[in-house]
Amino acid sequence: MKIKELRLGRISVPLKRPFKTALRTVESVEDVIVEVHTDTGAVGYGEAPPTGVITGDTTGAIIGAIGDHIGKAIVGLDVENIEEIMSRIDAAIIHNTSAKAAVDIAVYDLFGQLCGQPLCRLWGGYRKEIVTDITISANGAEQMARDAADAVALGYRTLKIKLGKDPAQDVARMKAIRAAVGYDVDLRVDANQGWKPKEAVRLIGKIEDAGLALELVEQPVAAHDLVGLKYVTDNVSVPVMADESAFSTRDAQRIMEMRAADIVNIKLMKTGGLHNALRICSLAEVYGVELMIGCMLEAKVSVTAAVHLAAAKKVITKVDLDGPVLCREDPIDGGAVFAESLVRPNDAPGLGITGIRGIRYL
Repeated sequence: MKIKELRLGRISVPLKRPFKTALRTVESVEDVIVEVHTDTGAVGYGEAPPTGVITGDTTGAIIGAIGDHIGKAIVGLDVENIEEIMSRIDAAIIHNTSAKAAVDIAVYDLFGQLCGQPLCRLWGGYRKEIVTDITISANGAEQMARDAADAVALGYRTLKIKLGKDPAQDVARMKAIRAAVGYDVDLRVDANQGWKPKEAVRLIGKIEDAGLALELVEQPVAAHDLVGLKYVTDNVSVPVMADESAFSTRDAQRIMEMRAADIVNIKLMKTGGLHNALRICSLAEVYGVELMIGCMLEAKVSVTAAVHLAAAKKVITKVDLDGPVLCREDPIDGGAVFAESLVRPNDAPGLGITGIRGIRYL
C-alpha cells in the first residue's frame, strides 16, 4: 500500500452556540481536510483546525504546508513503513503542527486499515469506551450557570469551565455554576493563560475557601511561564494541568521533570499528530504523570483519532473531546460514536471513517 496522492478540502460546521474563552470567540468549525490516497484504492482521512491564537496555524498556512511541503515528502512511500513516513513529515517543515497532525492522522488511518484493526486495538485496547466532559463557554455568571445546568440535564457529569477573561468575576461565576449543578458534578476550570501566577494562587484559594470543589485547574498562567506554572502547582491543593505549555515531546518532558504541573493535556494539533502523542504517553508512564486528551474546536475526523488514543492508553485518565457534540451537525460518516458524554471508537479498521459530506475540494 503506497501513498499515491494527497487531496485537500475544507468543511464548515456551525456550532450550537458561540464558543468563548479568554483567547477567542468562535461560531463555526472551519477545518482543513486531507485525504491520503493509495495505489490500492484505500483512503486515509485527516483534519486540521486553523487555531492561530493557540498553534499559530491559519487556514492558508495549513494548506500551504501540506500542499507544498509535507505531501511531496511522503508520496511514493509504503504505509507499512510508518516510522519513515513520520520522520519525513516532521522534517518537511518546522512548526506547522496542525498540518503535520492532519497528515499523521490520515497515515495512521491507512496503517490501521492495512493491519485490519482499529487503531485503539493496535495501541493497547485498554478501554472499550470513554467519558468526555463538555465545555461551558466564558459568559456572565447567570448564563454560564444556565449552560451548566443544561449540560447536566443531558447527562454530563464533568464540566470544563472557561475562566480567565475577567478574573474579578471568576469566583462569582464558579459560585453560580456550583449552585446550579450541585455537588454530584465535577468542575474543571480552564483559565486559558488568563491569570498571573500570584493572582492564580489567590483566585484558586478563594474558590477552594468557598467550598466549590474543583477537580483541576488548567493552564492558569502564560504558556511560556513554566516557573510561574510550577509556583501555582506548588501553592494550591487543587491539581494543576498544563495545556498550552505542552506542545512537543520536549515540552512535556520538561514539565514532567520540573513537576511544573500535576497533569499534562495532550492535543494532536499541538503535538503534530498521533506519533508524538504516543511518545508523550510513554514519557508520562515513566514520570508517573497523568494525561488528559483534549481537542481544539474540531469536527469528528481528528477527534476520532484522539478517541482511539484515549481508549488505548491507561495513562490517559481524563478526556476533553467535546468538539463534535458542540457542533450543530455531524458531516462525518463513520468514526467514533458519540452519545453525549459517552464515546466509543468504531470497530472498523483504522479510524472507521467512510466519507465526509459537504467537503469543498481545493
